[in-house]
Amino acid sequence: MTNAEPEGSFEDYNLLRPLSSVEMALVTQGWEKEPHAHGRAQLMLSLRGLISCEVASGLWLVPSQHALWIPPGILHSVRCVGEVELTCLFIDEALIEGLPDQCRTISIAPLLRELILAVSRLPPLYDEAGTPAPLIQTMLNELRSAPIEQRHMPLPADRRLRKIADAWAADPADRATTGIWASRIGMSERTLSRLVLHETGMPFGQWRQQFQIMLALERLTRGLAVQVVATDLGYESPSAFIAMFRKALGESPSRYLARHGPKASR
Repeated sequence: MTNAEPEGSFEDYNLLRPLSSVEMALVTQGWEKEPHAHGRAQLMLSLRGLISCEVASGLWLVPSQHALWIPPGILHSVRCVGEVELTCLFIDEALIEGLPDQCRTISIAPLLRELILAVSRLPPLYDEAGTPAPLIQTMLNELRSAPIEQRHMPLPADRRLRKIADAWAADPADRATTGIWASRIGMSERTLSRLVLHETGMPFGQWRQQFQIMLALERLTRGLAVQVVATDLGYESPSAFIAMFRKALGESPSRYLARHGPKASR
């Protein structure tokens, strides 16, 4: 069931069984896949590197030893940052009861990781009634109980808020206040605060911080120094950036990279 894919190719070719897999080897310059959708659910396990996935409602980041869950039929684009190695399972709708109906970043424990890899190595025409069946079922059971990670940046539908997000992406160091942004897009500060909370489920400050966390993770994974990232994001000092990072993710950038940075995957 494992198909060794060349760079730039990443499709589910095997529809003869309810579960199939694709692997992508190391890509040193990164890799992108334009918006597309699959008829099956997709579980993308990052063995090395960082994956970002954008859908209409938001952006998800998937560091190494995490996985991205994409339900069937969801239009999405994928980008891999730096040195990347991943395994992807395509799972028929008949097998995904109890799994999320929206995209999610999932923390993968060592047991679940090994189960996913074992399932990915099954032959293309595995015996559905034989020993693969309990292996697949055990993997799905573990997946249903796996912790969901907060690696999500909501992208609002409102065009005025999209304008703010686009501006942050173009100039992450812009530290304009809520009041300044309200003036820029032609509404009151109170209205802007309410609109952001309604569209993203977050206060304005948290929404901006989440955006900066996403940008920081991408830059750190590409190997940029903490001081460079702090400057890029408009922080007065590396220590201020590190404090924000630790508060948001529970660990310093160096500790995060030690756990999630490039490493041998197998």
